[in-house]
Amino acid sequence: MKEIGAIHFSPEGLMVLNAVLALVMFGIALELTKQDFINLWNNKKSALVGLVAHFVVLPLLTFLLVKILQPSPGVALGMILVGACPGGNMSNMFTHMAKGNTALAVGMTSISHILAIILTPFNFSFYGSLDEGTNAILKTIHISLYDVFITVGIVVLIPLAIGMLLNHYKPVLASKLNKVMKKFSLIAFAVFLIAAFASNAKVFIASIPFIMPVVILHNTLALGSGYLLASLFKLPFNDRKTITFETGVQNSGLGLILIFTFFGGMTEMAIVAASWGVWHLISGGTLAWWWGRRKSVSSPL
Repeated sequence: MKEIGAIHFSPEGLMVLNAVLALVMFGIALELTKQDFINLWNNKKSALVGLVAHFVVLPLLTFLLVKILQPSPGVALGMILVGACPGGNMSNMFTHMAKGNTALAVGMTSISHILAIILTPFNFSFYGSLDEGTNAILKTIHISLYDVFITVGIVVLIPLAIGMLLNHYKPVLASKLNKVMKKFSLIAFAVFLIAAFASNAKVFIASIPFIMPVVILHNTLALGSGYLLASLFKLPFNDRKTITFETGVQNSGLGLILIFTFFGGMTEMAIVAASWGVWHLISGGTLAWWWGRRKSVSSPL
């Protein structure tokens, strides 16, 4: 890959990104109720298959894809990190658009973020250490698994906990806040990404021919692996849709936070995460539209 320059990202920008993602997590939690977890428990098979697809199958397939494509270490590490992140909140919207199992989607998104406190640092560190090129970067950075654990906990777990507690004890207030937070957090995140792109437009544009094809292939693998695993276990078609989105739509914002916190905004890693964040909206939205317009709920065709 040719030299594409460096991404410029200030400490203040990192603070804003942390705050925005925390607000997104808080907004998700404001919708969570005890019934969401009861629904998940009542659909244990689908939930377990979805979580295995997300935290076991996808990281493994990502590593295998890295070994096959042999991208630069920076791109490879970005792929491994994105593959280790929890599901993005847009997966719930796509599931609803596709007429999938929305109750399963909401529960899985929540559980995946809780499990990410441990599994995201573990998968990233484990698979990153297995490749010679990515392991060399990890040794140079001297990244601490504990520090990653704390960062994910602060950005994800604390806002989730506060939102869930507020919804439990003050449901009326939570409902009012949710209407505002849902719009505000998504708009704030979009504005942040646009501003970040504008200030680094030349770097992103120069990287498109080299990184975007890898991101598209990686995302297609993620979506496909979720659907195929759900099909292998003969889950209902609506649950297959849900697991497809839960596996293929990642919280790339969390990935960007980890990249700028621990890797100084390493250009190739950051572009992989940012490109994924844009592309999964296109791929997920298109697939959701396609499934949503079909009258049958028993077949993907």
